Amino acid sequence: MAPKKDGLHFRLEYASKREHSVIGLMSGTSLDGVDAVLTRIRTSASGEVESVQLEGHEYIPYSDKMRSIVGALCSPATAKIDDLTYIHFGLSEWYAAAVHGLLEKTGRSAGEIDLIAMHGQTVWHAPKPRDFPGPGGEPLQVKGTLQLGSPAVLHERTGIPVAADFRSADMAAGGEGAPLAPCIDGILFGSKTEGRAVQNIGGIGNVTVLPPGCPADRIFAFDTGPGNMLIDAVVAAGTDGAKHYDPDGQYGARGHADLTMVKALMSEEYFSRKPPKSTGREVYGEAFAASFLKNCKARGLSFEDEVATATAFTAESIAAAYRDFVIPQTPLGTAVMSGGGALNLTLMKMLAERMPGIKVVSSAELGVPVDAREAMAFAVLGHESLMDRPDNLPAVTGARRPVVLGTITL
Repeated sequence: MAPKKDGLHFRLEYASKREHSVIGLMSGTSLDGVDAVLTRIRTSASGEVESVQLEGHEYIPYSDKMRSIVGALCSPATAKIDDLTYIHFGLSEWYAAAVHGLLEKTGRSAGEIDLIAMHGQTVWHAPKPRDFPGPGGEPLQVKGTLQLGSPAVLHERTGIPVAADFRSADMAAGGEGAPLAPCIDGILFGSKTEGRAVQNIGGIGNVTVLPPGCPADRIFAFDTGPGNMLIDAVVAAGTDGAKHYDPDGQYGARGHADLTMVKALMSEEYFSRKPPKSTGREVYGEAFAASFLKNCKARGLSFEDEVATATAFTAESIAAAYRDFVIPQTPLGTAVMSGGGALNLTLMKMLAERMPGIKVVSSAELGVPVDAREAMAFAVLGHESLMDRPDNLPAVTGARRPVVLGTITL
């Protein structure tokens, strides 16, 4: 284990370099596993990020038992405080394994890595304020978010400095703490000639809107609603847990979507609410899936019809978000899809059908693997944190001001 670094000198040394090797770690709301990426971040003389290059990618899928334990923490009905405590530390053992696998795959040593940026596992996201007792007896309006994973454990297992807890500072400044990935989208996917949408389809869907030339004051982003979360739950229920997602969209392709159900689901308040906005498993998780499946059974839908209906709901929620909130501000030429949903061919087909005149492509077609974008984004956020540079976008999250995100464990 390397000796403990002096914080001030470490930051000064880091800021003096023009190239940095940063590992980004992401475990998303789909609860599928851990993505680790090695990035090379190049900066200008003034410290601004000029380019982000992907140098390696490692993925460790959660075991069924791990997925079950973590999934139980995402529901008030099943969450247990002792499981939460152990998982907070235990997750970092998985993150460390992903880091070591990535280093082995890329032929790099821990001493060559400047920083690990760890998103952590979101188990609850509460962007809507709730009454809370204040210290003087006055009521307070409080909101919050919880990502599990101990940076101290990860640092101890790897010997590499760790940046973590990226969402809290934005929420403390009045923001929703999400989405944060737009920090990288202009660098990776921006165009000088056309407007582009960068759509992540993980457990939750979120979009970044990039006007031509990507002027910072016109980039905006928000959560579009459910991504793979409902589809995955329907597949898991219909296969008795043998499958946790729809491979290539094959189940959905064999079914017929109940568009009456889709229309009813789209009447929910979230879809008409103007951005900034964010959502998560606390809305579209276990209880939502159970209600959805109950309605499907009452309407006599087959398993394949259920999957097709869930897929159509995700597609319509994305397309409606573009029609209502994106295109009126930024006409689009291309929609770039990333996340696991970009591998669902049925979902991609439904999106293309609902967005005529917009070219729908996978991020892989632009050189970024579909499951690497978010981990790359958090590598950039960790870098900006060490550079002491604000990297939230108040127009995206609703925060009162730009703030430096994340905390550093040395």
